Amino acid sequence: MSVTAPAPRVAGAPSGGEDALAALTALLRPDLEACNRLIVERMQSPVALIPQVAAHIVAAGGKRLRPLLTLAASRLCGYPGTEAGGTRHVALAACVEFIHTATLLHDDVVDESALRRGRASANALFGNKPSVLVGDFLFARAFQLMTDDGSLEVLSILARASATIAEGEVLQLVTANDTATTEAQYLEVIDGKTAALFAAATRVGAVLAERPAAEAEALDRYGRSLGVAFQLVDDALDYSAVEAELGKTVGDDFREGKITLPVLLAFERGDESERGFWRRTLEAQEQREGDLGQAIALMQRHGALADTVRRARHYGDEALEALRAFPDAPMRRAMADIVEFCIARAR
Repeated sequence: MSVTAPAPRVAGAPSGGEDALAALTALLRPDLEACNRLIVERMQSPVALIPQVAAHIVAAGGKRLRPLLTLAASRLCGYPGTEAGGTRHVALAACVEFIHTATLLHDDVVDESALRRGRASANALFGNKPSVLVGDFLFARAFQLMTDDGSLEVLSILARASATIAEGEVLQLVTANDTATTEAQYLEVIDGKTAALFAAATRVGAVLAERPAAEAEALDRYGRSLGVAFQLVDDALDYSAVEAELGKTVGDDFREGKITLPVLLAFERGDESERGFWRRTLEAQEQREGDLGQAIALMQRHGALADTVRRARHYGDEALEALRAFPDAPMRRAMADIVEFCIARAR
């Protein structure tokens, strides 16, 4: 297994972090506020437990990155904002957030997670059954928003992404605890469970604005590459971040036996004794006090965390390259800055 060499940086690539997210949010504030209102409205149900569970996970925070990307891509392609009477991008951004939130509810049940962004997870508070069923409700709400939009192309993009996300989650379940997992399989997992929704979120922007297929493809490449970079950084952070920064306990992936790129690199580069450690802790799930610290030390010894972030930078540069299909403008620059925001989390 080898780490792809980082691509050359795009000239004038941004260097901002959290400021980039704030800048994009400011550019899209009326649209995002309309999206948030719609999310709250569509979470409602006469079955009281549904809005309770949904509101808990929505209130848990998150940066609304995926719906922001839908709003940004739409505006980049010339679709009018809410102040000019545009509404379809707002509804589809809410749809994207419902798909994402539904997967979070289901993931926390599958992973038996007690925390979500530093707070008690919905399944820890309400139980597994309500979490799964409310996740189903949010998926249904998402599909209502898709069909309300009326575009078969939009429906196809988002429905296909929903199916791909489910496939990615099942593939992750299949490869869990298996140190024989290949890098290609790992990339297939993260392309499915993370990058597919990023790609769909951005691609629909070009469709709404009735832009040429080449622009839709460029936004798909931007979103997909950004999604892979985002997940690679997340996987590195699980072995290197403090809980307050990451929003979950460090080492969750290790305890759950997830096979991520830092594990694969450390496993390949280690000697037979070190590989035995990974087989014991991840395959056999025989974990002892101090094993997480040893896992982190092995990753640092073999440069696994640094190389994972380098790979994220490579995909980030691919995302920046895709944006070159569009003329220079404040929205394009803001979307470029978001690439740096996603990668800078690893600092």
